[in-house]
Amino acid sequence: MGKKRVMLPANEVDMMAAKYTPQLIQGPHLTGFWLKLFVMLAEAPIIGSMIMFLVRNKNRVTEMLKNTVIPEAPMFIPEFPPQESEPGVFCLEEDGRPEERVDLALQCLPDYKSGCIRIGDPSAPFRYWKIRDYAYAYRSKLTTPSQVAEHFISAIKEFNNKNPLAPLLISYDPHEVRRQAAASTQRFEEGSELSILDGIFIAVKDDIDYYPYPSKGGTTWFHELREVKKDAVCVSRLRSCGAVLVGKTNMHELAMGTTGNNVNFGTTRNPHALDRYTGGSSSGSAAIVASGLCSAALGTDGGGSIRIPSSLCGVVGLKPTYGRTDMKGLLYHGGTVASLGPITATVEDAILVYAAILGSSPAERVSLKPALPCLPNLSSCESWFSLGSLRLGKYTEWFNDVFSTEISDKCEDILNQLSEKHGCKTIEIVIPELPEMRTAHIASIGTEALYELNPDLEDGKLARITYDSRINLALFRALTATDYIAAQCLRRRLMYYHMEIFKKVDIIVTPTTPMTAPIIPPTALTVGETNLRVSGNLMRFILAGNLLGFPAISVPVGCDKQGLPIGMQLIGRPWCEASILRLAAAIEETCAGPKKKPVQFYDILKGNQM
Repeated sequence: MGKKRVMLPANEVDMMAAKYTPQLIQGPHLTGFWLKLFVMLAEAPIIGSMIMFLVRNKNRVTEMLKNTVIPEAPMFIPEFPPQESEPGVFCLEEDGRPEERVDLALQCLPDYKSGCIRIGDPSAPFRYWKIRDYAYAYRSKLTTPSQVAEHFISAIKEFNNKNPLAPLLISYDPHEVRRQAAASTQRFEEGSELSILDGIFIAVKDDIDYYPYPSKGGTTWFHELREVKKDAVCVSRLRSCGAVLVGKTNMHELAMGTTGNNVNFGTTRNPHALDRYTGGSSSGSAAIVASGLCSAALGTDGGGSIRIPSSLCGVVGLKPTYGRTDMKGLLYHGGTVASLGPITATVEDAILVYAAILGSSPAERVSLKPALPCLPNLSSCESWFSLGSLRLGKYTEWFNDVFSTEISDKCEDILNQLSEKHGCKTIEIVIPELPEMRTAHIASIGTEALYELNPDLEDGKLARITYDSRINLALFRALTATDYIAAQCLRRRLMYYHMEIFKKVDIIVTPTTPMTAPIIPPTALTVGETNLRVSGNLMRFILAGNLLGFPAISVPVGCDKQGLPIGMQLIGRPWCEASILRLAAAIEETCAGPKKKPVQFYDILKGNQM
């Protein structure tokens, strides 16, 4: 029997006296034959239970959940106390039409400079085209959505003919892309475009319903059980704005991984280094944006699945507050840790797409009582002046727990520049019980995922799941009902600590990931890979956004010496997306020098590969 541990009530803990404990994940790294053998043993009735018992103990799961007396009552969904209003913002109506919200978001942006559009100018430095660049090109008749569609279709065809196969899209119909683009082109000819998103190419992650495509969740079988009859709420909102929805992006199977490995369809590769992972689970969504093929893509984030691939691929990834976006029409719709949000090349594009898709479900408006959604007013000098009042919380020992000091140094340099340029103040904070947060998150997301999948797994589908997903499911099955309850008690404690911190700071700042994109082992492409240590490391900084439901964004801040992207994460108070978007825009402006062009990049506005 393990020794019983008794926790003090959270409000009696001296937070500043808490000691940082490096988070070391214990687990095998396996591919090929050894992965297959391990799965066979892990699923065996007696041996499997023994293996999972060892994994639990090595990672202190039993100690933290079963052998600990936690005085707090469970918190089964994030419960947010009322927050102070944010300064310098535009407030939006959740019940308004998406295109009206996008129009208001447009008014929040700085004046657009059209001089940067030079179709066919090979001397121009590399940059990602913004949504407003496309809109200007359409309205100025420099090109049309239909012409861009042909460039897109040609690029996807070339991409899909590469060897080895590493598809960005796993459900895609060029005729459907042409149809939507033709309708958009006609609207521009008639001067009746629906919004700034009209004619903008946007991809949808494969766990989000987009009619007429199936939702496979990265599997070979999920669509056999669940017919897609209409768009998810977020997709219908984008459609009403005139977006050209190009298809369903590749993803880590069942969203159960952080690398993006998928042996069912081929593993998407990082556009900056083709021998490396994109990160996951929204792997295809991040890669298709980083490759220049789409201005935006939708992702889902239950354990960093928007922010991790955005960081590793050098793009922007926004995870809104839990409940800010309606999850109806997603494969996993009943969990308490996931949100959906946009992945874009720039912060202003994230603002525009976020404005289109936001809006809580009717049930969540009752239970969560969300504050009005707001956007930062970046069009006024006053907005930039208000940056000086932002207080940024930095837990130095945690912040510096990275695999290369290039990552922490780059993020530290950004903080120094924000202080010098805008007067942002960095305040030292301490966050107690970070290992407990990791364990509580695993117990929450694992139990909830298993609950939704169990009816199908009992029907013989387990054998059709990839090996790494089967290991995760075996780990989840080792969790008990008492583990889940204990995790929710920890959730309440951790919420208390963070809300105390947010009385002193507005935003918590960290690197997004402590490492840059991992190398793909060759055998992982055909058999798969399990590497709990890498998965845990990639998730080191992101869990408060999921377990506690806070809004968070990853912003690219440069590259390491190998040319691999580095992301910086901003974690905001509940419902305060405007604050993290404002600071993200300032960070983007601070990093406004020449950008590193990805190795794999297609310029579909100009119609060539760069």
